[in-house]
Amino acid sequence: MATMKAVRLYADWSPKPGFKLGAKDVDGKQTYLGSKVWRNPVLKIEEVAIPKPGPKEVLIELKQCGICGSDVHMAQPDNDGYIWYPGLTGFPCTLGHELAGVVVEGGPGAINKRTNKPFKGGELVCAEEMLWCGSCKPCADGYPNHCEQLDEIGFNVDGAFTKYIVLPDRCLWNLEPLLERYAKEDIFRLGSLVEPTSVAYNAVVERGGGIRPGDTVVICGAGPVGIAACAIMKRMGAEKVILSEPETARADLGRKMGADEVINPKSENFAERVLDMTDGMGASLYLEATGLPTVVYPGIEQAIWEGRTLNATVVVVARADAKIPVTGEVLQVRRARIVGAQGHSGHGTFPRVISSMAGGMDMLPIITKEITLDEVPENIVMLRTDRNECKISCKIS
Repeated sequence: MATMKAVRLYADWSPKPGFKLGAKDVDGKQTYLGSKVWRNPVLKIEEVAIPKPGPKEVLIELKQCGICGSDVHMAQPDNDGYIWYPGLTGFPCTLGHELAGVVVEGGPGAINKRTNKPFKGGELVCAEEMLWCGSCKPCADGYPNHCEQLDEIGFNVDGAFTKYIVLPDRCLWNLEPLLERYAKEDIFRLGSLVEPTSVAYNAVVERGGGIRPGDTVVICGAGPVGIAACAIMKRMGAEKVILSEPETARADLGRKMGADEVINPKSENFAERVLDMTDGMGASLYLEATGLPTVVYPGIEQAIWEGRTLNATVVVVARADAKIPVTGEVLQVRRARIVGAQGHSGHGTFPRVISSMAGGMDMLPIITKEITLDEVPENIVMLRTDRNECKISCKIS
């Protein structure tokens, strides 16, 4: 049997007291509440079998895969040994979902959406991380990010920190439009950035409702999703993109990618600075991309309350097992709203992001460090405390 190296995560099924299995949980296998169940995570590099494609599946030789904050938090224990990540998880699992590669072969009936013909092999592709079923009510209603039978690459099904992966044809998107603008050696780097950029697009455009040219936007957190949101909002015509980020390297990168102003929330009063930068108006859209809602939201709420802009939207995209302290009166008087954003599938998001990149939205600066497959575990651990890097990306082959 042919094998390949893979970065895999193991953890103990150890539900916290009072935890009850939900309708979508599988006892001992997977849960939608990872931080309440999985304990003592351990990263390993081990040999696994090379998969083969079945009907409507495609075998991909992987070329690039980025490390996501979700990878870090799945492998990070809290003081009681439970993983930080609060979402869908099933271990053991090969990590990695920000992927790009080359099609090796398509199984029976696997169709390339770019040509509407069977895959021939050699196509350059990236993939949605969310494997929606297409049959449940949310999928049928047009909400694949909320599929009731959802699987997620690198979370509860094997992911991309390895050599080959088999995926359904429905989740693949062709990267060949990028060849007109970028060098071929950068296509897979860009392809691995389509997934996190699509998360940002889904948050600020689909869930947040987008903006009108001339609006002001505030982005809290200069991780890859926050920085991608800066680029997207500037491209949509934002008059001013304000980024809140304490780390100098990330703040500087945010400026390069579209932020007009930067606030250091550790040394400056966030709400006062937002109002000062906007002549007392505040912003039309606020993105919570830090994963620290209990710390960040009170400042957003103050800026909405004291600002003069009505109808502001707060989009929560970062995952956190925490309750947000919300004052309903502020939302009522200021006609504001809070929306949650999950995933990146549907609504033409992936092809629009690829087209935006092909049209000049260069996301390559987000990658600040490139590593090998053998270096993935140590870098996942390093990212628990080191925020100097924005996106660490693994060049697989």
